[in-house]
Amino acid sequence: MAFDFNLYSTPLLFGFVQAWVYAVLFWLRAWRHERLSDGLFGALLVVFAFEIWEYMLGFAGVEVLWTELEFFPRNFTFLLPAISWLYLKSQFNSEFRLGKQHWIHALPFLLYVVYHVAVFVQGAEFVEWWKENVHFAWHLDYAELLLSLGLHIGYFYNAIRLYQQYRTWAPTQFSNESSVSFGWFRTFLICFFASSVLGWGMTLVDLWLDLDFWHDWWDELFNSGLIYYLCIAGYAQTQLPHLRFEPAPPVVTPQPETEEKLPTEELERWRQHIERVMKEEQPWLDPELSLPELARQLHTNVSLLSAVINGAFGKNFNDYINSYRVEAVKDMLRDPGSGHLSLVGVGLGCGFNSKSTFNRAFRKATGVSPSEWKQREFSQS
Repeated sequence: MAFDFNLYSTPLLFGFVQAWVYAVLFWLRAWRHERLSDGLFGALLVVFAFEIWEYMLGFAGVEVLWTELEFFPRNFTFLLPAISWLYLKSQFNSEFRLGKQHWIHALPFLLYVVYHVAVFVQGAEFVEWWKENVHFAWHLDYAELLLSLGLHIGYFYNAIRLYQQYRTWAPTQFSNESSVSFGWFRTFLICFFASSVLGWGMTLVDLWLDLDFWHDWWDELFNSGLIYYLCIAGYAQTQLPHLRFEPAPPVVTPQPETEEKLPTEELERWRQHIERVMKEEQPWLDPELSLPELARQLHTNVSLLSAVINGAFGKNFNDYINSYRVEAVKDMLRDPGSGHLSLVGVGLGCGFNSKSTFNRAFRKATGVSPSEWKQREFSQS
């Protein structure tokens, strides 16, 4: 049967092909670098491809899904929320691996497949009888919709919580937050949310107005465009090999404090040692400096170093390291020999890794932007 290229089928075909091309690219990169996040993102693109293929084939006049494969499982909707959530987990923790315990996330999809295949293999006549007398009569189609909606809401809620925990954790571990992809993760969640809301919105409108095939495709068109964006933006994202975020399990009841605070003398000794290393060796000049790396340089462990920074300096790791960078920026701006450098050049030379991180950290430390501080400083002199 010939594929009819028209205004409706062609945009969906482009999205379908784009998803498969980039899925293969993601899987190849996952294999080369042993990167689970890329493998999951490739799978996510395939799920999106099968979200739009029914409408793509229908608009193109290819009726095989309805003539020969009626009631056969046609998409992976029940997997989309779980894969999205697992992708975030694998991006936040480069050591995260799928295990037997994660099969539970595939259970709704497996139940959907078993049910539909069990009916499909009985033959076309049985399928028509089953649809009329059981599937629709008992409202099993609505049950599937409600299950899918519940999965989307549940996993999206968990993804938001995971992202918020990650946002809280990252400043305690990294000196430059822009290197840990807040923007991409936030955008990914927005895409997940927008696709779900539009899809369910169109479903409700369709149930209300009983739209025909030609007026019930706007969410499919949106997903086709979304595929293009996710392919390009997602492939540009790199995963930090040293990212090891794992959210702490929720505490049901208050637990007694098991760790004693450092004695005042030991805390003071560590404070002096850290300050000496920061001034003499200037590790803060490294844009990629992290809490584990600084702990290695100080020959201690992450827990102790974090406790000392919090207790002795009253700051988290990110703010503490940036305080040295901000002071270095001020010194360079006061130095006439640095007059040929731009503000961004000064910031990058003092350990910041981007203009946005530089401006944000400087304003947080001083209350003004670098340019405002420079103008005020020179106006007073």
